Amino acid sequence: MFIVLLKFSNNKDQAGKFMESHKEWIKRGFDDGVFLLVGSLQPNLGGGIVAHNTSLSGLQSRVTDDPFVAENVVSAEILEIIPSKTDERLKFLLG
Repeated sequence: MFIVLLKFSNNKDQAGKFMESHKEWIKRGFDDGVFLLVGSLQPNLGGGIVAHNTSLSGLQSRVTDDPFVAENVVSAEILEIIPSKTDERLKFLLG
């Protein structure tokens, strides 16, 4: 399981130009069964993603394809978590 932090860079003012393609990239992540949650980092710091069902290298490649990353609107940091215990509702993450 992974946490992806997409923090705004100095090029943040270009976000509007790439927003539609960024949203399409997010949709592909959900359609492919990789993204579990996407949301905003507060206060207005960028975005965060919870991902699973992929390898680190696969996720790195996917993140590199994000137009926000490619156009330096955000910088990306990927944190890997090996779940050892979950709430019943999240048991699927253990396997």
